[in-house]
Amino acid sequence: MTVTDPVSAPDAEGRPRRATRRFPLFTRDTARPEGGGRAAPGDAPAPARQWPILAVLLVAGLGLLLTAFDLFRIGTLLIGVALLAGGVLRWAVPDVGMLAVRSRFTDIVTYGGLGLAIVLLALMVQPDPLLKIPFLKDALHFTVSNS
Repeated sequence: MTVTDPVSAPDAEGRPRRATRRFPLFTRDTARPEGGGRAAPGDAPAPARQWPILAVLLVAGLGLLLTAFDLFRIGTLLIGVALLAGGVLRWAVPDVGMLAVRSRFTDIVTYGGLGLAIVLLALMVQPDPLLKIPFLKDALHFTVSNS
């Protein structure tokens, strides 16, 4: 069985484009996420083309390294900040390369939500938490407290 989609004039790159808004009967590939293009020109070396994801991964990796060396609060703060920076980059930079995984909105909400949760949890780490939530002790009184 051979199915051909109706096509019209070619697009800017010379490929024929579909003339209908209907989805094709057979999907041959997946669409790139919005903003998933290169972050630098094509003639730049590969690391320069993917600088947004490399920046996020390097900061998160540094946070993991610090956590491994028993600097838990600073390390987890760096991991959370890296995710928050990923959300900001996804919002501010039009082409972020491999940092674009889903739609722009979903990426921003995911990176921002996870980053904020990790930062807040890092600030509440015992002993000597930097962030104290008054109702948290009452909520966990029966499961954590000795008295």
